[in-house]
Amino acid sequence: MADILDFLKELISAPGLSGREDPVAGLIAEKWRPLVQEIHTSRLGSLHGLCTGNAPAPRPSVMVVTHMDAIGLMVRDVQEGFLHVTGVGGVDHRLLPGQLVKVHASGKGRNQELPGVVALPHPSLLPAQIGSDPVPLEHLLVDLGLPSRMVNDRVRVGDAISFATPPTDLSGDALAGHSLDNRASVAALTVCLEELHRLQHAWDVWAVATVQEENGLKGAYTSAYELLPSFAIVIDVSYGKGPGAGDWNTFPIGEGPTLVCGPNIHPAAHRLFKKLADELEIPHAIEITPRHSGTDAFAVQVTASGIPCMVLGIPLRYMHSPVEVVVIRDIQRTGRLVAEFISRLDQDFINQLAWESGS
Repeated sequence: MADILDFLKELISAPGLSGREDPVAGLIAEKWRPLVQEIHTSRLGSLHGLCTGNAPAPRPSVMVVTHMDAIGLMVRDVQEGFLHVTGVGGVDHRLLPGQLVKVHASGKGRNQELPGVVALPHPSLLPAQIGSDPVPLEHLLVDLGLPSRMVNDRVRVGDAISFATPPTDLSGDALAGHSLDNRASVAALTVCLEELHRLQHAWDVWAVATVQEENGLKGAYTSAYELLPSFAIVIDVSYGKGPGAGDWNTFPIGEGPTLVCGPNIHPAAHRLFKKLADELEIPHAIEITPRHSGTDAFAVQVTASGIPCMVLGIPLRYMHSPVEVVVIRDIQRTGRLVAEFISRLDQDFINQLAWESGS
């Protein structure tokens, strides 16, 4: 467990905002290289690693998809030494005041990481209509603690700003930090690759870390089109139960992954995953997504002539905040379940996957 925990801490400590994933992609490539036979980057920047199956060629292929991009901020203006910002992905402005950030400055002394803090102006300096409501993003500032002249020299409009909350071990095998959506799933895919080293598998396996999921699923569309797998398994995070989040559509952390069902998921694949999870005594929950699953499966499913998909979710508290929380054993269970499923795929699986009968 320590190895995957250490790797996950590395992942969430690395920048990699949507559209600027290079730093985290490099970490993932280094970790995956001993686990795959081939690795390359798509034209859009997604990472593709191939584990060759042992069946005679031509072999069917399964693509296991996780997105590696993260939400964050971007500089939209510099005034009097303070940075005005906008969001990259679905940033919740209510949680930003007082957060630590890193500004990836591209001005003088290029490629600097400048520490900063998200500052909340005094109420007397804000429009009266805001009142006691959460302060909108447009009124928040990033303070670098530098003189105005130095800020103007170093920071440019368009520079990325990532969260800088350090990873924090919590009790009960839990980890708190930013960007666990979806670096936790990258860690689960890594566990899957490690498991596949001890398991025989007939199919080729493409491990994929996509770009720009938070901004339109772009990496999923393009990677699915390039690789054209026979079947796809998407791993993402799901809503964990917590304060104010105890409804039927949230799931307890520490009690296994969710098996998603809905229009983006092939019903037969869902049933087979459920059967295998029961057989392996891997705890899990059923997650219903009656419309858009909110994952890369929405894009993969409709690529080319269509790709059957399954989706697994890792329960996570405080999604899209700088203090997301996951439980490490949920990551390990997810990776193991996916690996065991892949090891059981035979050459004729896809021909037997009938949508109409659910068989």
